[in-house]
Amino acid sequence: LGQIRLALVGQHFLRDGGSITLVSGIVAQEPIAQGVNATTVNAGLEGFVRAAACELPRGIRINLISPTVLSESLAAYGDFFPGFPNVPAAAVAQAYRRSIEGVQTGRIYPVGY
Repeated sequence: LGQIRLALVGQHFLRDGGSITLVSGIVAQEPIAQGVNATTVNAGLEGFVRAAACELPRGIRINLISPTVLSESLAAYGDFFPGFPNVPAAAVAQAYRRSIEGVQTGRIYPVGY
């Protein structure tokens, strides 16, 4: 709930037309072993973003970046994602740019799947 609270509080500090970008991950769609909490949180964040986009005031936009496992973190997390594609952090950074500088709101940007 930390990201949701941050968005709810943060909206009051943004200028008109500002942007909020949250992050989840592939486990919202593809659960993994020992990942029930992560799947629950990620799916909840996606629902929150879709709904909050309808209610945020002053043209504030909200989107969510949802990458698969990062190439740079395979040594630490790769065993949790057998058979999953991986994606470089640079590709995730481009999704952040699209979310922040683009015009869409309420979007989930999958990266690497």
